[in-house]
Amino acid sequence: MSIYEEIINLLVANKISFKSVHHIETYTSEESAKARGEDISIGGKAILMKIEDEFVLLVISASRKLDTKKIKKCFNAKNTRFASVAELKDLTGLVPGSVPPFGKPILPFKLYVDDSVLVNNKIAFNAGSLTDSVIMSVNDYKKIAGPVIFDFSKR
Repeated sequence: MSIYEEIINLLVANKISFKSVHHIETYTSEESAKARGEDISIGGKAILMKIEDEFVLLVISASRKLDTKKIKKCFNAKNTRFASVAELKDLTGLVPGSVPPFGKPILPFKLYVDDSVLVNNKIAFNAGSLTDSVIMSVNDYKKIAGPVIFDFSKR
């Protein structure tokens, strides 16, 4: 079963309303927002990062950037780095731009969501592919994804 199918099954099983959008391949947050017909700020950009010795999934509004100083402070860490393309492929089977904003049970990582995602009523994200997106309410996303929430982005 594909990650897209796993996400859809999870949402359906939990009776969560969502919109699925099939679109052209998108490689950037800007392209994805345009293909979905949504503002870039509701895009949930999922980033696999290694903090010390552990990979974690961080999700921010696609209109923002990671603030590594805030991340290091929160995790009391000295070493942080983005997963390489090869590590991303090995750990998730996915390519950059297709990573959905879900930890367990979809992806095997602890999930952290930035406050910037929560200021919107909905979240849109590529759902395990460059051609399939899901749009859903932020409240339902928080409920089903169960993230740890803190401020780790900047403009």
